[in-house]
Amino acid sequence: MRSSKELSLNKKILTAVTNLSPSGKAVKAAEFLLGDEEIRAMQDYANTVSIKRLGYNDHGPVHMRTVALNTLRMMELLRKAEIKTTLEGEDSGDFEDSLVAVLTAGFLHDVGMTMGRQDHEIHGSYLAAPLIDRLLQKIYPDNILLRVSVRSIALESISGHMGNRLIHSLEAGVILVADGCDMEKGRARIPIALANLPRVGDIHKYSANSIEQVRISAGKEKPIRIDVAMSGEVGLFQVEEVLLGKIAASTVKGYIELYAQENDKEPKRYL
Repeated sequence: MRSSKELSLNKKILTAVTNLSPSGKAVKAAEFLLGDEEIRAMQDYANTVSIKRLGYNDHGPVHMRTVALNTLRMMELLRKAEIKTTLEGEDSGDFEDSLVAVLTAGFLHDVGMTMGRQDHEIHGSYLAAPLIDRLLQKIYPDNILLRVSVRSIALESISGHMGNRLIHSLEAGVILVADGCDMEKGRARIPIALANLPRVGDIHKYSANSIEQVRISAGKEKPIRIDVAMSGEVGLFQVEEVLLGKIAASTVKGYIELYAQENDKEPKRYL
C-alpha cells in the first residue's frame, strides 16, 4: 500500500516536471520512475534495512521522492537565473536531459541502503546502473551518446550524494543539496517510535525530529534560498553537520542562501 504522503509527492513531482519539460522527455522519465515495480521494491527494502535493521532515518520511497521534488525546485530556480547545467555547458544535452539525470538520481540515490549504510552511495551506483539503462533506452532509443552522458551524470550524482568525494557537475551538486534538505521531523517519526535503547545514529533521529520545515525558494542575492525552521537547538546538528557540509561540498554552493530559525528567534544566516 502506498501512503498518502507518497501519493501526494507523486502528484507534486508530475506537476513540477510537466511545467519544466515541454518536450515530455523528463515527464516520461518521471512516469517510469514512479511506476517501475523493481525500483519501488528496492526503495521499500532500503527503508526496511535503514529503519528496522539499523534504527536509522527514512531512506525509502517517501525520502527518495522528496529528494526528487527538492531537485526539481532547485533546477527550476537555477533555470530562471539562467545558470546552465553541466550537460548544457558541455553541449552534451539540454536542460531537459539534465532533468532526466537528476530525477533518476533522486529516485535511486539511496538504493545502496538495501546492502547497508557503509559505502551505500557506491553500492547504489552499480545497483542503479541496470535500472538507469532500462529507463534511458525508453527515453533515448536511438541516441546512445545521450544515454551515456545522462547515465554518467546520474551515476555521479548517486555516488557523490554523501558529500565525501569530489563531484564536478552542477547536476550532482543539486542532488547533494536536495538530499540534505530532507530533514523534517516526519523523516524520524518511525525510528523514534521503534526505539527502546540508545543506538548509533540516534542524533540523526532526534535532531531531524526538531526540524519543523525546510523551504526552498528564490533568494534575494542568489538563485536559491533555503530556510530551516526548528523547534529546538538539537536541530542545529542537522543544519551544521549535515546540510551545511553537503552544501559546502556541492557545485551549487555559490548559488545558495541558507537560513536557520529556532522558534521565534531571529533567523541565523549561514550562507
